Amino acid sequence: MLTRLFRLCPHGRLRSTGLIALALAAVVAALLPLTGGGAATAAIGAGAPDPRHPMAAPHEPVVPADAMEPTAPVLPRDGWTVSASDEETASENGRAANVLDGSTATIWHSKWSGTAAPLPHTLTVDMHRTAVVSALVYQPRTNSPNGRVGSYAIHLSADGTSWGSAVASGTLGDDATAKTLSFAAQGARYVRLTATSEAGNRGPWSSAAEINLLGDPGSPASVVDLPRTGWTATASDEEAGAAANAAANVLDGDPDTMWHSRYSGTAVPLPHSITIDMKSARDVSALTYQPRRSGANGRVGAYTVTTSTDGTTFGTPVASGTWKDDDTVKGATFSRTVSARYVRLTATTEAGGRGPWSSAAEIRLSAPANPATAGSWGRITGFPLVPVATALLPNNKLLAWSAYGVDRFGGSNGYTQTAIMDLGTGVVTQRRVDNTRHDMFCPGIAVLKDGRVLVTGGSNAERASIYDPATDTWSATGDMNIARGYQAMTLLSGGDAFVLGGSWSGARGGKDGEVWSPATGTWRKLSGVPVTTTMTADPAGPYRADNHQWLHATSDGRVLQLGPSKQMNWISTEGDGSVTAAGTRADSADAMNGNAVAYDIGKLLTLGGATAYENTTATRRAYTVDLNGGGTPVAARTGDMDFARAFSNSVVMPDGKVAVFGGQSYPVPFSDATSSLTPEIWDPATGQFTRMASMAVPRNYHSVANLLPDGRIFSGGGGLCGDCATNHADGAVFTPPYLLNADGTERTRPVITGTVPARVAHGATVPVTTDSAVTSFALVRAGAATHSTDNDQRRVPLTFTRNSTTSYTLSIPSDPGVALPGSYLLFALDSAGVPSKARMVTVG
Repeated sequence: MLTRLFRLCPHGRLRSTGLIALALAAVVAALLPLTGGGAATAAIGAGAPDPRHPMAAPHEPVVPADAMEPTAPVLPRDGWTVSASDEETASENGRAANVLDGSTATIWHSKWSGTAAPLPHTLTVDMHRTAVVSALVYQPRTNSPNGRVGSYAIHLSADGTSWGSAVASGTLGDDATAKTLSFAAQGARYVRLTATSEAGNRGPWSSAAEINLLGDPGSPASVVDLPRTGWTATASDEEAGAAANAAANVLDGDPDTMWHSRYSGTAVPLPHSITIDMKSARDVSALTYQPRRSGANGRVGAYTVTTSTDGTTFGTPVASGTWKDDDTVKGATFSRTVSARYVRLTATTEAGGRGPWSSAAEIRLSAPANPATAGSWGRITGFPLVPVATALLPNNKLLAWSAYGVDRFGGSNGYTQTAIMDLGTGVVTQRRVDNTRHDMFCPGIAVLKDGRVLVTGGSNAERASIYDPATDTWSATGDMNIARGYQAMTLLSGGDAFVLGGSWSGARGGKDGEVWSPATGTWRKLSGVPVTTTMTADPAGPYRADNHQWLHATSDGRVLQLGPSKQMNWISTEGDGSVTAAGTRADSADAMNGNAVAYDIGKLLTLGGATAYENTTATRRAYTVDLNGGGTPVAARTGDMDFARAFSNSVVMPDGKVAVFGGQSYPVPFSDATSSLTPEIWDPATGQFTRMASMAVPRNYHSVANLLPDGRIFSGGGGLCGDCATNHADGAVFTPPYLLNADGTERTRPVITGTVPARVAHGATVPVTTDSAVTSFALVRAGAATHSTDNDQRRVPLTFTRNSTTSYTLSIPSDPGVALPGSYLLFALDSAGVPSKARMVTVG
């Protein structure tokens, strides 16, 4: 429960009340009856970790302290009121006001005596002032499961009358834990929670013990940085004697220079202010503050942001708050978009109380994103679990799973929490999978040639399971010869599956290659494919050095292992197998938790990562790897990303561009510090990255991203650390700019008409008709993502013959090493690069 697990700190943020491990163990013990404690106990083998203490699992880092504290502050509830569509007052005190009384012993309950009020039910909070709000924290009642909210939607309003579309929706798990329902930060006075189902379908009821709202996390969605060319900065005072700490340094693009208030001689007392002159009026909606790198002194604590059109008259603050005393980049979301020439940041306290100082390395301003150039984000969709792993299914659904728990992992419990999102309706359903005796946390994944999903290892390290979307069933297949977790997998050109690495589970080291046969359901060890030649130089040794490998299957059962080690290798899976060195990835260092994406035939983009799994600086660098020149791949550095990233996810789009989401500049599992909230898209024609509309929710360790059949991209997940604030049991869909006009409306897109075969052979020709002229076609293989790795996705541009303006004959590649067998999205693109909605085709 929220009030038991957290207390309010002096600065108004939630903080853990006790030792992290004790809190996690206590909550897991409380949840065991809800997650099948009896089954869990029965599944514990001799010497296996006790699932009642999941974070004691030996192969995972301790949850950092900042993971226990939400980025956004809890808003003070003084003066708030709440109303409901209906409430029970006859047979119990179920008034709406109870959700604001600070007691979990009192509840709001929909009317149930006499004739029960039917669903949906609503709760509307009136803050009686405009505030930036980014999440609703829902605490279910504690004395009964009745009325727990299942499906929900959240709406915001400035006046209590105009509500617009939902900013968040989803499905909650049927348990008593507090739920944080996030959405894009924005100014509002009214927040409405609508319950459309009861979590356990026990009746037409809704209830809540407490409702809290979270304020500004400093990460507004759908904004982009304004170019700073020609801007100037002035300050109330600056240090010019002992150091060159002029205000202009906040605009120079160098985080190692800074503005500092005057401290030599007699220090100038707080408050201090710095004013940005953009030289002309612009729409602006957020400010980003980067603290100095060289020390803690002068970090801004309490602040306000004001704006002006003339540099003289500054209005009431458009943002205010208190930033944490650390070196991470901070943000301030404006309560409304304003047109201004001048923006002033005023520091009223020093974050650590160290002295009367203020400083800043960089200051940036952001404006609402132009959808036609930066894309846009849809509402946040809540999941009943943290989607740590996902796979796109051929029936327009997205499969997701976490571990034995919906928000935590640990032990070897023999079951997994799964969910399926219907991409047509947005409805998410939940299921616990017991029959395969497999906890599929931290697995390897391969999408098979018939669209089934093979999942290996993880917490139950030797197990392997298969999900069949045609029958919506899970089944077990043969155990691996080598127990693994954090391994990498890929389908081979002949339809077998190859696995390598994975020292997170089982014994450390020795995670050599093996191959699974769909004909026998058994595994064959490859004595000639030792993992040692493919590992990074991680200081943690094999436990980290053989994780999350980038594997690209080619012809004749061969695989290019192109990272994250800087050394690349060709792997043959014939017979006992063999490994042949394939050169280095140009001047790249090891890039653990980076990405590799096949954007064209025999062409891959690698980007981001770090020299070690965690606690080291990530890179902005990106490289192309070309396999088309013969035996040795040719690697070359391409344009850098604007943001350093590890734990990010990358997706190839129908036009061959690659979108990258999330990640951290300093990777720390379970933490949201140093998050990269601005996606970028790489263009192979220019080799450059372009910033996209920013995300509302950080996506770091344990996050995912998948291309969807309509050309949009799902980005979600992150966390899975039990009672932490960095669990993100949700996701959102990004609409790339190729689908949007400047006003946010969807561009007219081509349509594939007529019948497209459900299955095509390699080397076949396929007739296709469209409703208008198109200029290209592409197949994009259905992806399966986990832990920043998706070895399944690849884009295959197709050659074709134009028969008429709207009639074409497509040529499917004859080589299964080019078009790997399996499920593909077939897109048609017009001359402007606008893709059709895809038809699903099985190749091979």
